Amino acid sequence: MKIREIKELLGARVLFGEESLEKDVYSACGSDMMSDVLAFVKDQAVLLTGLVNPQVIRTAEMMDMNCIVFVRNKIPSEDMIALAKNNELVLLATPLRMYEACGKLYTNGLSGGKCNE
Repeated sequence: MKIREIKELLGARVLFGEESLEKDVYSACGSDMMSDVLAFVKDQAVLLTGLVNPQVIRTAEMMDMNCIVFVRNKIPSEDMIALAKNNELVLLATPLRMYEACGKLYTNGLSGGKCNE
């Protein structure tokens, strides 16, 4: 799925990375616990979270993710946006709650990926 499709499905606005909306993502992960995200296999995933701290950007970078979607209209700080720019991460914000946002992506064909065991 293209990041542009994610933006449209979730009614999200682009906070950073407009030029990268044609990138593909193959799975999604929704969590506010970055330790859970670290258990997720890196396969061009998108991260959905309501957590707004620099650890979110650092976790996405470590896991080779392309995009972070902040749910519930959460907006990252300017420092977080600058960190995302350095790591070429697309940042989106949606008014949806995490449950609904994950459900919309799943029902439109974006898988949950595989977890490390």
